[in-house]
Amino acid sequence: MIEGEVIGKIDKKIKIAFHTLGCKLNFSETSTISRDFKSDNFVQVSFSSFADVYVINTCSVTDNADKKLKFLTKKVLKQNSNAFVAVIGCYAQLQPKSISSINGVKLVLGADKKFKLKDYIIDLIAKSNKAFHSCEISSVFNFESSYSMDSRTRSFLKIQDGCNYKCTFCTIPKARGISRSDSIENILENIKKISIKRVNEIVLTGINIGDYGLQSKNGKTNRFSNFFKLLNAIENYKYSKRVRISSIEPNLLSDQIIEFFSKSKVFVPHFHIPLQSGSDKILNKMKRRYLSGYYKERIRKIKKLIPNACIGADVIVGFPGESEDDFLDTYNFISKIDLSYLHVFTYSERPGTQSIKFPEIIEIKKRAERSRLLRKLSENKKNKFYTSQLGKKFNILLENSNKKGYIYGYTENYIRVRLPWNPDLKNKLLYKELDFIDKEGYVRFKN
Repeated sequence: MIEGEVIGKIDKKIKIAFHTLGCKLNFSETSTISRDFKSDNFVQVSFSSFADVYVINTCSVTDNADKKLKFLTKKVLKQNSNAFVAVIGCYAQLQPKSISSINGVKLVLGADKKFKLKDYIIDLIAKSNKAFHSCEISSVFNFESSYSMDSRTRSFLKIQDGCNYKCTFCTIPKARGISRSDSIENILENIKKISIKRVNEIVLTGINIGDYGLQSKNGKTNRFSNFFKLLNAIENYKYSKRVRISSIEPNLLSDQIIEFFSKSKVFVPHFHIPLQSGSDKILNKMKRRYLSGYYKERIRKIKKLIPNACIGADVIVGFPGESEDDFLDTYNFISKIDLSYLHVFTYSERPGTQSIKFPEIIEIKKRAERSRLLRKLSENKKNKFYTSQLGKKFNILLENSNKKGYIYGYTENYIRVRLPWNPDLKNKLLYKELDFIDKEGYVRFKN
């Protein structure tokens, strides 16, 4: 049955709403999928309003995935008790049976089906039916291009998907499959499409972007390019404006790439480099591909060549076997290196990971206390970095929203700035000197 025939049987405009959990990559994919529904047959509405269809793109990184999904499903059923709830994304791939039992969920699509969401929704609404599809993740080889266009300020552009690493705490390889990449030609074409929409910043996203350049054909994986070649192609592309990269593994952040960033006129001086632990014992248990000494050298190299660079890190506390001494090793290691902020994660047991079988489980109370200590350290690190940048001039990209009487933005080196709301400044780039840090921790600039 073709789409027109199905819509004719439905005989009404379908109100559809989207909600995204998790990372920038998920946002890019939700945005791309939602654009399929911009037609006369569908009208997109806010997720907090009445809709016929609610689509939830899920994340699997923490143990809150199930709780968040059940909370959101209950919320939308209060808005429309007859709503059609569709669940896609990483958690949908990992736990389709569990999700299918949630009241109101009528469609679950795994990794190989989520970009065909529109076809499934049209068919199932017409038939008043349900469907639940996951797949063997080992059979997912295709790369699906995507980028976000929900905000004129910045766009998240997917360049890579999947991961070949085997970190013992991580579910992502089981949720997204092997590492695979978009072509340089297609990435540049997407940059052009984004640029002509007057979007002022692009963020390159993926699961393991430093591993860019792999693709699979007929079950075989080959390398057709690498991340450094992609960076050079973007740098020299006439439509490239201001480009930021998302998280990159420290073992893939070569001297060549750091030196490239130090001279770039397109890529901004901001790095997010996962650490996970400052204890070499724990890094080995996690099966990370570096030790603390190598990580320290990456930070030193960046700061030597790019003194104003902002450097963030992911850290996991409470990993099985993390003793008090191991945690102190992490705390002291971070204290001594030149990081600008932390994303602190409390270890959570994830089904299907190797670490769920590890002994020496850390009690929840200890995990929470260690998380609190590192979050406090992160606040101190960020304040120190912000203070070091006062009196310097930066290009500040302001956003579109009025949030409690303020307009917000970021410098190229990721300092969060705000000033009283002014609609004339939406999506504007201003070159200003940073003046002071206000009482809520945001930076103000001189007029």
